[in-house]
Amino acid sequence: MDLYAENILDHYRDPRHKGEGGRASVSKEEDNPSCGDRLTVHLWIENNVIEKIEWEGVGCAISQAGMSIFSEELEGKTTEEILKLNKDDIYELLGVPIGPRRFKCALLCLHTVKNAIRKYEGKDSQSWLETVGLGE
Repeated sequence: MDLYAENILDHYRDPRHKGEGGRASVSKEEDNPSCGDRLTVHLWIENNVIEKIEWEGVGCAISQAGMSIFSEELEGKTTEEILKLNKDDIYELLGVPIGPRRFKCALLCLHTVKNAIRKYEGKDSQSWLETVGLGE
């Protein structure tokens, strides 16, 4: 097994930043209707900086490990930086090839986090195409 696949399994078995999000600035749930994967992201935001993240979820190894890996990157970043991320940034973080049947599993983390930030800012949620850059 290659190093990246081992990293996915490690994050799936021992997810980072998993928690229930008490007193978070914002919480947002999203799902992947094609397979049933679900994530709820809890963000603590101060001065437009992610101070802390926790998340809950169920689903396949790619969606759950993807959220765990992505969560390690978020603390200390500004909401503006995060809103600029796209599908290629997540694919690079995962480090494994993502086929057409698994792309929504891999990108659920980005979709959920971006819509959490939009909710915090008082804006409506965006579609998959808008949040992860699938239209690019």
